[in-house]
Amino acid sequence: MTAQGTLATGEPGGALSLAEHAYQVLKDRLIMLDIRPGEPINDGQLAAELGVGRTPVREALKRLETDHLVVSYPRRGTFATVVDITELAAISEIRELLEPLAARRAAENASPSLRREMRTKADEIGSLDQAEPDQIQLMRLDLSVHRLIYRSAGNAHLEDVLIRYDNLATRIWCLVLDRAASVAGHVTEHAELLRAIADGDAEKAGRLALEHVTGFEKTIRAVL
Repeated sequence: MTAQGTLATGEPGGALSLAEHAYQVLKDRLIMLDIRPGEPINDGQLAAELGVGRTPVREALKRLETDHLVVSYPRRGTFATVVDITELAAISEIRELLEPLAARRAAENASPSLRREMRTKADEIGSLDQAEPDQIQLMRLDLSVHRLIYRSAGNAHLEDVLIRYDNLATRIWCLVLDRAASVAGHVTEHAELLRAIADGDAEKAGRLALEHVTGFEKTIRAVL
């Protein structure tokens, strides 16, 4: 159902659905740098683009501020947060501790349906066209894999923290995407990780998750 379709139904929870729609669209634009770091955000213009009212957009922006993707200043307005490359070490330090933990917990706790989803996602990655991969689509695939692992860990607090730092790490990557080598290899690593989790091999999953995160930092530093 489209955002406007949801509005037209007048169903209970419609406004919440519109706010969620606005949140998901704007989050993607901010992470993928379609909205550039430091760029001012006009809620009226965004509402018109999304076909919703200003209220859902403002609710979405409040959530995005909590995610550290936008920042609001009194009498100045709301802006996309800057991407600070100097934060790479701090972000990586946290992810190197928590990503392996999430992978191990996912291997231990994932439901049968989530394990099937992981195998399907691993097969999807394995069938990627390596000839001319779309870098942005690969980044979105990378995000979807991480979200699946976090969800499978069964710890909402861990999931919330990791989503926030994965978003920040992805923005850093997108900032240097035109200078970095193809991210295809980085993404295809996930197939083995997903299968390890699906197989319940917590030790292997933790090791592969750590290698993935440290590889990310090395790739970024190579182009700085």
